[in-house]
Amino acid sequence: MNVSTTFPWRTVVALFIGACLVVSSLQAVAVVLPITATFNPDPSNPQKNEFSNTTPNRGFCQSYPAICKAHDIFSLRSHLNIALNGPIQPNHENVRQGAMIKAPSAWRALPVLNRETGEPATVEVRIAGVGGVYTLSHSALVLTGQPDYVSAHRALWGRDWQIAPGPCRAIGPPSYYGATGFQFFWLTPEEAVCGKQAKFLIPAFGYGALDFTYQLRTPDPLKMSTGVYVGKQVYSIGPGGDFDLGDIVVPADAIIQLDFTLTVEHTLKVEIPPGGNRVELLPQGGWQAWLQQGRRPTRLFRDQTFNISASSRFKMSLECEYTQDGKTCSLREPVSGHVVPLNVGVSLPRGLSDANGLAVERRPLLRDGSGTGLFQPAFYVERRPGTLHFEIPPDAVAEMIRPEQLRQYSGNVTVIWDSDI
Repeated sequence: MNVSTTFPWRTVVALFIGACLVVSSLQAVAVVLPITATFNPDPSNPQKNEFSNTTPNRGFCQSYPAICKAHDIFSLRSHLNIALNGPIQPNHENVRQGAMIKAPSAWRALPVLNRETGEPATVEVRIAGVGGVYTLSHSALVLTGQPDYVSAHRALWGRDWQIAPGPCRAIGPPSYYGATGFQFFWLTPEEAVCGKQAKFLIPAFGYGALDFTYQLRTPDPLKMSTGVYVGKQVYSIGPGGDFDLGDIVVPADAIIQLDFTLTVEHTLKVEIPPGGNRVELLPQGGWQAWLQQGRRPTRLFRDQTFNISASSRFKMSLECEYTQDGKTCSLREPVSGHVVPLNVGVSLPRGLSDANGLAVERRPLLRDGSGTGLFQPAFYVERRPGTLHFEIPPDAVAEMIRPEQLRQYSGNVTVIWDSDI
């Protein structure tokens, strides 16, 4: 007697690899800067479940990548030139009448939405530092009467800008001393004013370049669906703004807008060993006990292994050629038309759990997907073994076996892994 089932295999995997480009309309008074990040599961480092910032550094971190890596920061150049304005009076008492910087250094949360499905996630960003090149209307030598640029820039402020006023902190070597310019960079650990008092009259003051560094906190990509997520963070720049450079320096652009594009490229792959799509249900130890001793088997089953690679959430369900109750599959004997139920279950490897964080052991698979509507990875699972369990209930086995009769039950069952949650 041969009891068998045939299983054509179909894996439903919704994979979407999107472009990382968002085109934003440029406003006349806004500086729009793109920030991109991507998640791809890394088989060599499955525990690393985080986005990679793919935004090219501009300005400070482009020049000093090692320093920025040590501080876990990235930089963008927001302005190529902020026009000279002034004057700045010597020994001014009001910090706003001199050179000052105040940056939005507190963490700010912004929503990003999957542009196909609208699924939300949250990104956090903070401005970690500000720098660039300050420019003077006249040579520092002329303003201070000093014999060289280094001495002149130091005398102009009492000490040069490589010594930042608290709570700011200067990093990076001074790479440019010029007649009318000085390159600097300050970390901004707090949303507080960092000001410099001029010791000599400066007829006009501005910035030949303005950079800022930022830090990101990205969402857990394993809890996000495949796709491209977009959002924006808007900062004001000017007197009293998020970026406040005092009352003397007033940029022509009143807005700095960060356009975020997060691309999630998940993996969901199931591999069945050769011949594994045809499953034969057998008693424990085979049919010898029945054929030689007449001992009726009480259990017909088969455990079929598979390998799964998964970085995304997914669900599982069944499709059946035959069913009796609408929820489970059945096998049918074609001569008599007799139908028996078939129980199907799944066990998933370590690292994959259900919606409650519980391990998946012999979880029943049903046609409506109830109980298997959400499985989620704790880390990227790469070619780990799982098991599909097939079994005829013991009470049905007794109905199937007839002495002196060859009967064969069969049916098609489709097991579906679906990342479209």
